[in-house]
Amino acid sequence: MTDILWTIYLGVLGAFAIGYFIKGGYKSNLAKLDFVISIITWIGLFGYVTSNDILNPLVWKIVFIGGLIWDFMYGIKKFKEETNDEIPKAAQPVVFGLTALIMIGPLYYGLFQYAF
Repeated sequence: MTDILWTIYLGVLGAFAIGYFIKGGYKSNLAKLDFVISIITWIGLFGYVTSNDILNPLVWKIVFIGGLIWDFMYGIKKFKEETNDEIPKAAQPVVFGLTALIMIGPLYYGLFQYAF
């Protein structure tokens, strides 16, 4: 059952990324780099879900730390660019944090389990 949920999660992440790609969302160089980093982290999560050894664990430790820092920094940048005036200023960090936790929290949990 757990493997099915992980597979569904990977599918949802992939569907969002492909939809964003088709819509033309990856226009800037930073956005393209984000897409590449996301694919690399998904490969690690795929290795965790399927219990396959893909590359060396040291590589996944570096990917985990680098990807987490990248997603946090890039996420803050995108959130500041696309802030909605409907959300009160005081609640915006909470909204960003909860959204990031729900959307990429499981990705980095699985990647951490795979790397360490």
